[in-house]
Amino acid sequence: MSDLCRIALVGATGLIGRRVIETSNDVDDVRIIGVSRREAPLPDGARMEMYVATPDKWGEVFETIKPRTLICSLGTTWKKSGRDEEAFRKVDHDLVLATAEAAVEAGIPNMVMVSSAGADWRSKTFYLKVKGETETALSKVGFKRLDILRPGLLRGPRTNDLRVGEKLAMIASPVLDPMLGGKWASYRSIDARVVSEAALGLAMRKAAGRFIHDNDAMKRAAREWRQRLERLEQQAEQD
Repeated sequence: MSDLCRIALVGATGLIGRRVIETSNDVDDVRIIGVSRREAPLPDGARMEMYVATPDKWGEVFETIKPRTLICSLGTTWKKSGRDEEAFRKVDHDLVLATAEAAVEAGIPNMVMVSSAGADWRSKTFYLKVKGETETALSKVGFKRLDILRPGLLRGPRTNDLRVGEKLAMIASPVLDPMLGGKWASYRSIDARVVSEAALGLAMRKAAGRFIHDNDAMKRAAREWRQRLERLEQQAEQD
């Protein structure tokens, strides 16, 4: 299939990563290649390849598979990092940046990175500060196109990742979301499926530049992805 679009995915075992894999199953011209530090169960019906290697070997994997885009949904949590700032930074900043540098060196022109609403290197909140510093560093790596997604609270089932506070916030989101206006609107909840559709759609774009997408922008990109899917289905029926 000459028109097959190969997309590398790091962070395949997380909420967004799993949704990207599931969403990609809806089309035949996109193939996800996961790159991970360890083996993990994949969503049912997943049509993809998975390479397991230590992060220092990921560049070699990128050179082998030669994808057109890298989707990065790597990230840990304050709890998983042992509430240690250095441990958190090693994943959400250092590993993400090292992966991006390896991708550029391997010739990957585009990257889609899942960040967070409120990311800002000037923030007094450690989590948002690290996210902002990572975004700034990625802008200097040398991608032809860089898409940064800044979702609010992610809605969706997680696997082996109990987050009590986040679960309670999801339950309350129908009430809380309308109350979040002005500068707080970007923190409204968004379905992980929408973020994954936006990530895939943006991964296939060619225009150069650095683009930041809030919830509304991701919803527009997701609609365009679904419209593309509808066109492909119509073409298949005509054929």
